Amino acid sequence: MKLLGYTIKTNYPQLPVEKKTVINTINPHSYCVAKQDTAFEAALKASDVLLPDGVGIVLAAKILNGQKIQKIAGYDIFIYLMHHLNATKGSCFFLGASEQTLTLIKIRAAKEFPNITINAYSPPYKPAFSKVDSEEMCRRVNACGPEVLFVGMTAPKQEKWVKRHKEALNAHIICSIGAVFDFFAGTSKRAPEWIINIGLEWFHRSLVSPSRLGTRNLKSNPKFIWDIFKYKFKLIEK
Repeated sequence: MKLLGYTIKTNYPQLPVEKKTVINTINPHSYCVAKQDTAFEAALKASDVLLPDGVGIVLAAKILNGQKIQKIAGYDIFIYLMHHLNATKGSCFFLGASEQTLTLIKIRAAKEFPNITINAYSPPYKPAFSKVDSEEMCRRVNACGPEVLFVGMTAPKQEKWVKRHKEALNAHIICSIGAVFDFFAGTSKRAPEWIINIGLEWFHRSLVSPSRLGTRNLKSNPKFIWDIFKYKFKLIEK
């Protein structure tokens, strides 16, 4: 589906994939950031699968295309892939977050998905990785050759890094999921299911982290709504 200048998938990818596949998500905030960051925009548009992570994207599809689509959050695609790996006795690699967070992920995953072989690496915490950093990150992943590589280094850093190093990574599926590492580890709480179901997960996250996410949404949401208006009345092309 073409929407807001992007090709967005409206359902989960069919597994197993036939070629190396990069999965990313888009929400109103990432859409707005990409308008100012051409490298991020290119990374999102280069996705093999770009999923609608946000009630705003669902609303835009309804208003602009007359389509009713399902929101697929980063956590949703993560759980979908983990169930697949558990059923097939596959392997995954977690790239990103702190050693403590990765340890908590491994402990929980071992209980809930015991058939998965899990490896992980915590890269240096810095705004941008050096060539040596990236080479080491690729080496760690490739030594394990996972079926799925989960990348959790926050957007837009993670998507841009994946685009630059996709060909150097030995993984069937590469999935950027950001905050999901903390959600699954339990170091950050996701919204209750009833809040997610009524489309207010973004509001819950804003309340939990008002200085960061609250300000972000206050800036991005009006810009996103304004662009929907412009697309709707053909002031800009879809």
